[in-house]
Order: sequence, then C-alpha cells, then structure tokens
Amino acid sequence: MFVVPYVLFLAVFGVAPALYALGLAFTRGAGGFAGFANFTKVIGDFRFWPAVEHVALYVLAWLVALVVLVVTLAILVHGVGRRWLGAGLRFLYYLPGALAGASSVLLWLFVLNPVASPVGPLLRALGLHTFNSTIAPGHLPVVFAIIAFWTGAGGWVLVMYGALNGISDDIIEAARIDGAGPLQVALRIQLPLLRKWISYMAVLSLAAGTQLFVEPTLLSQASNAVVPNDYSLNQLAYQYAFDLGDFNGSAAISVLLLVVSLALAALFVLRGGLFDTEVP
Repeated sequence: MFVVPYVLFLAVFGVAPALYALGLAFTRGAGGFAGFANFTKVIGDFRFWPAVEHVALYVLAWLVALVVLVVTLAILVHGVGRRWLGAGLRFLYYLPGALAGASSVLLWLFVLNPVASPVGPLLRALGLHTFNSTIAPGHLPVVFAIIAFWTGAGGWVLVMYGALNGISDDIIEAARIDGAGPLQVALRIQLPLLRKWISYMAVLSLAAGTQLFVEPTLLSQASNAVVPNDYSLNQLAYQYAFDLGDFNGSAAISVLLLVVSLALAALFVLRGGLFDTEVP
C-alpha cells in the first residue's frame, strides 16, 4: 500500500512517456517503421558529438566535485562538537537549494560578471574581465558544475550527515580506543559505511546532470548566443522538436540519452553495492 501511489505516478509520468518516446524514435512522421534511421540521422548531425562532449565534461566535473566535497563537508560538520554550530552550518549549506534552477542561474548572471560580481577581483585576477570571457565555451563545464554544486550540494550534505548519524557510536568509540585519529576514522570507518549513500547520490546526480538545459539556455539568452542554443543534448532535442518539427529525431536523442544514463547508473549501483543486504 505504501508503494502503490509511487508506482502509479511512475507508470503515468515515467514509464508511459518513455515508451511513447521509444515508439517515436523507431517510426517516421507518417507513422511507418523507420528502423534506426532516426538514430543515424541525429548521430550524424554535426551538433550531436559536441553536445555529447559538453554534457560529459560537465557531468564529470559535477560528480567529482559532488562526491569529494559533499562527503568532506558532511564529515566535517558531523565532527563539530557544538550542536548549535553544526545546525547553523547545515542550514547555511542547504539555503542555496531553496532557489529554483532558473532563479539560481539568474543570480549567477551577476556573479559571473566581473563588473558587478562580489568576486569580481578574483575573476579579474584570473584574466576574466568581461561577462563573455567568463562564460566562454571552454569554461562552461566548470561554470555549470559550480552552479549545480552551489544549488544542490547542501541537500546532499544533509543526506550524508543523516547517514553518518546512522553509524553506531560504539564502532567510532572502539576505533578511537584503538588509537585511530579523526582522519583514520573518516577513511577506514565512515567512508566505507557511506558507500551506498555515495552511490545513491551519484545515481540521482547523474540523472539530473545529463538533463542539462536551463543553465545553458538562460546563459545563451543573456550572452546573445555566445553560449550556443544547442550546447547540451537536451537543447539539441528541443531544437529538433520545436524548431525543426522533427519529434522522431528528438525522441531518438532522448532514447540515446536514456540508454547511456541507465548504463552508467547500473555501473554505480553495482560498484556501490546500493541494493546489497547485510548478512548477520
């Protein structure tokens, strides 16, 4: 009974649209079977592989930053002795996540402008003197990873903090009695016991990262197309559907993205032991 509402929503808003997209990907406009023609068409598009590279670089930078920094911050906050200080830090980490994606990007339009940004001196010291130089295509994977980290990391810090609270105090105390310092406790006890949660974070963040759309779209509009409007795969799928009227090609891009995302998610699940059960 607990899972029935979720299953219903999953079927209506997840499985059914995916099956519909799968059907579109293997048909042509008139409804006839097209085989792999739609996939061949979009893969041969000169915009496809640059979009793949952009998304891959962004997801790589985003996941590395997320795994390393979120786990580190969670362990540090968990180690804070004063309860009020730890609660205050958790609130500050979560606060940026209260902004929606579009609102966050609009805020970052000012942060990335060396003239108006509060970190303008730092940007100018890095040789970035204009907004367009800051968002040059070569900088975008890192820029998008920073924006995504700023908006999403706080929630994951709270998740990891909760997972750390689930570790028995007896285990930590036994390690300390054996002479383990804070670093050894973190590396030999906390990190191994957080493996499933890290895998869970990686799977969901991978799913969100491959859907890159809002950030490059708003930056493209704000920069007068310095950022191309087909920067990501989702943007390219949007171009196929609503500019070219080719919903079959758009569905083919979506299916390709789904297959790759599921394969990578399966790898994280298997390597992270996400569904392994403890044997008494």
